[in-house]
Amino acid sequence: MIIWIASYPKSGNTWVRAIINSLLFSKDNQIDINNLQVRQFPLRKDFEGIISNFRDEREFAKNCIFAQERLNLDNKIKFFKTHNAFWKLGEYAFTNELNTLGVIHVVRDPRNVVTSIMNHFSKTIDNYEKAFKFISDTKRMFGPETSTFEENDLPTIISSWSNHYNSWRKFRKNNLLIKYENLLENPEVEYLKVSNFLKKLINFKIEEQDIHKIIKNTQFEELKDQENKDGFKEAAKDQNDKGRQFFYLGPKNKWENLLDKNIKDLIEKNFEKEMRELGYL
Repeated sequence: MIIWIASYPKSGNTWVRAIINSLLFSKDNQIDINNLQVRQFPLRKDFEGIISNFRDEREFAKNCIFAQERLNLDNKIKFFKTHNAFWKLGEYAFTNELNTLGVIHVVRDPRNVVTSIMNHFSKTIDNYEKAFKFISDTKRMFGPETSTFEENDLPTIISSWSNHYNSWRKFRKNNLLIKYENLLENPEVEYLKVSNFLKKLINFKIEEQDIHKIIKNTQFEELKDQENKDGFKEAAKDQNDKGRQFFYLGPKNKWENLLDKNIKDLIEKNFEKEMRELGYL
């Protein structure tokens, strides 16, 4: 069965993966950002022998659940990260309750997502207006031809920021919502939320002192220092310029200091319902 770490791009997915890796898969809660155990879905290998055209969005959608069924034949718990929305295309869907044990749904204020998107896709998105169009595009997807995410090898259907958020909120089975901002402001509370959620799904033990180790080992500056020293293999290919790292601004990415009023107003108008629900407005 699969436990998903699902998020819109640039919303803290990698950070949560690091937390889970420190919690469950590392010695003394240490972290190596280039050896995270929670990997991307989908990858080409997940669909080998299932589909013939890896660029065909409909063929991917038609076989997405079948690929997960095949992965689940070993009857083991597995963690996958995804930027896919919980989409449905006709009779097809990204996943279902038979293949999913639970979801850790990570969200971030879209005003900060915009600033992070612009940095991450700096080669093609060089201003905030383009970044706003990116997160507002209901047909937005990545694929082999368009993706700057090195690990993506099949279509990744993300839609708009609001559609993505609403889609995963509709997945009712064992769904934990984590806000990026809360991870920054109250890490101990949020890390315990993740730990307690996982204890309900899988069998493991953790001591209180381990939570403090995990917080220390997965804080943003620690992850950034590792990237500065050793690089990060999942960084987009266009991020070789100085200052264009994967772990870039983190807590310093504050929309109040970066966005002009027009873009701020556009985001708040377009996503008002969801932002109020999440407490961003």
